[in-house]
Amino acid sequence: MEFNSADISAFKNVWVFCEQRQGAMMPTTFELVSEGRKLADELGVELCGVLLGDDVDGIAKELGGYGADKVYVYNSPLLKNYTTDAYTKVICDAVKEFKPEILLFGASNIGRDLAPRCAARLHTGLCADCTHLDVDLNGYVNFLRTGSNLDVDNMNFDSKLFDVKTNLKMTRPAFGGHLMATIVCPRFRPAMATVRPGVMKKRPYDEAKAEGVELLHPAFELSEADCKTQVLEVVKAAKKLVDLIGADVIVSVGRGIAKDVEGGIALAEELAGELHGVVGASRAAVDSGWISADHQVGQTGKTVHPKIYIALGISGAIQHKAGMQDSECIIAVNKNDAAPIFEIADYGIVGDLFQVVPELIAAIRAEKTGK
Repeated sequence: MEFNSADISAFKNVWVFCEQRQGAMMPTTFELVSEGRKLADELGVELCGVLLGDDVDGIAKELGGYGADKVYVYNSPLLKNYTTDAYTKVICDAVKEFKPEILLFGASNIGRDLAPRCAARLHTGLCADCTHLDVDLNGYVNFLRTGSNLDVDNMNFDSKLFDVKTNLKMTRPAFGGHLMATIVCPRFRPAMATVRPGVMKKRPYDEAKAEGVELLHPAFELSEADCKTQVLEVVKAAKKLVDLIGADVIVSVGRGIAKDVEGGIALAEELAGELHGVVGASRAAVDSGWISADHQVGQTGKTVHPKIYIALGISGAIQHKAGMQDSECIIAVNKNDAAPIFEIADYGIVGDLFQVVPELIAAIRAEKTGK
């Protein structure tokens, strides 16, 4: 099959790899499809999902409800469980046949394994762990205007090397989250990216569009000889991890708990318990070994959008704010009245968290009992 990744004029449409596990669609897929819809509209092309599995037609229509125009469905018993070899072959063959100009993956364990294999085999670039995507230049400029301290109005975006207005602009944290880098792939297609779970907003589900989505079943070749590994058994580990992305209330701790780490975390857990929430943390708290990495919020942790976000002893470095600034209500407690966290907080309390939090807990309990 003839394929030239440098012939960029031959490529069209936006594709999303739709990850499913044991017949259930992963939530990140719906975020990606929603974001893909935006990119496809900016380019004036179709948005297509690519779904691999065994007898997965029943979940394919869901993708239309979030914006997909078409879904390429590849069914085979050899695709029931994820294996790198099988999935890489099917996706690469599909790209060579249909030539999408953009291909998105979730930055899950599977996406992080699969995407670089495909990029290498297709001889194209891959931007990993993206937190923002744009094709439209005006949209990208507005993103810079609100999300950076750059003097955007005096910047020159013209380039002699590539067309700034038509290339996918992929933004990701770099240098440990200390700055944001925007990357383009101007010479090869498809432009590929893995996208961090939780950063893209899911569109409202449209039942009519779900019913109207077109399901396609292209012919493909896959044999046991193509699979160097075989899944004999799937065993789920019962490991308790905090669900930051799905939480409505998050109480996060930062460097401010240093004088009594165990006491500070206990207060956060108690406050979170009263609000039916979970405990998060800044990178400083995680790097100090005070709390495990699955609690981390920020550019190098998880991006969250809870209804209530309470920051205890967190100064508000740009890396942390980028991961929680879209929360519906932000409450900050910090001894430093000049802490950057107060710039985005809806409510700010200047004081020692070890004195403030017990009073908050007492007030919440009094309200619950009607006193």
